[in-house]
Amino acid sequence: MTSAELRLSARDLVRGDLASIGWSGSEHHVAVVAQQLERARRGEVDYLVVCPPTDIPVAKGGIDYRVKDGVGTLWQLAVHPALQSCGIGTFLVEAAERRIRKRGLRRAELGVEENNPRARALYERLGYVAFDRHPDAWDEQAPDGSLRRHETICTLMGKDLP
Repeated sequence: MTSAELRLSARDLVRGDLASIGWSGSEHHVAVVAQQLERARRGEVDYLVVCPPTDIPVAKGGIDYRVKDGVGTLWQLAVHPALQSCGIGTFLVEAAERRIRKRGLRRAELGVEENNPRARALYERLGYVAFDRHPDAWDEQAPDGSLRRHETICTLMGKDLP
């Protein structure tokens, strides 16, 4: 059996991508992502997608430059569920780190839910080190369409970028 090599590229998320990222969350989640496009226009965040040659996003994630001075904070990282464990998450994080360095910053940080050991293992493989933990919360859409508050504990992880 042979394996196919997936050619990937990272680029800015654009409004036209929103219809293609439903795999990453509910309608509410996609609406929250859409709101980040205005922040991206102002230069407060970068919001990236990873695409194969079809140019249809298979991963997405943001970098917020306003959370902490001198740091790019990665958030809302997601890979299409059918394509997880194929190296796409690594490609996304490395693309985000390049964006952070391009801004002249030398540190990346992120929070990972404590009940997500696969994601934490990825970040550790990529050189992120836990330095704290804190409660976090956000609105999520229930199956009936209503919004409910999701509360969790996140491990904060960071990496100095060369």
